[in-house]
Amino acid sequence: MGLFDALFRSSEVLGIAEETLEFALESSAETHPNEYMGFLRGTEASALGLERDGLVITDVLVVPGTETNSVSATVRTNMIPNDVKALGSIHSHPNGVVRPSDADLETFGRGSVHVIIGAPYQRSDWRAFDSQGKPTQLNVLEVELPDAEEFFDFTQADIDEDLQWE
Repeated sequence: MGLFDALFRSSEVLGIAEETLEFALESSAETHPNEYMGFLRGTEASALGLERDGLVITDVLVVPGTETNSVSATVRTNMIPNDVKALGSIHSHPNGVVRPSDADLETFGRGSVHVIIGAPYQRSDWRAFDSQGKPTQLNVLEVELPDAEEFFDFTQADIDEDLQWE
């Protein structure tokens, strides 16, 4: 995708892929009693076979160097990629409370949707919020995600073409 396409793609978030939500729930359980933290990335709905304009949350990006404990997660901001696909954040609350804390609200400015997952990390133990911390609807969508191996399927010519646009 070229820079022009990235700047003008639809910004409406249609929902989160079921497989992505399951990944986040499992990751939250695995890091318990510490918090889990990541950034949400999306894919154009049309690339997933949906006949709608908008984005589907398909990936969770865990930033290297993120430090977590039972009450907080600290992301090294210098490690956050400047990514046009970033849609918001996702993190867990080991205490089970699925509403944003004051500290959460301070981080909600980047992106349009933020997900909090609470212990015991079951399918019903999460909520989505907008950038102001107000609850928002986030549909769980059954879509087939692209093969992870495709992410690494590029050639030197592809890299050269991308660099030409910078």
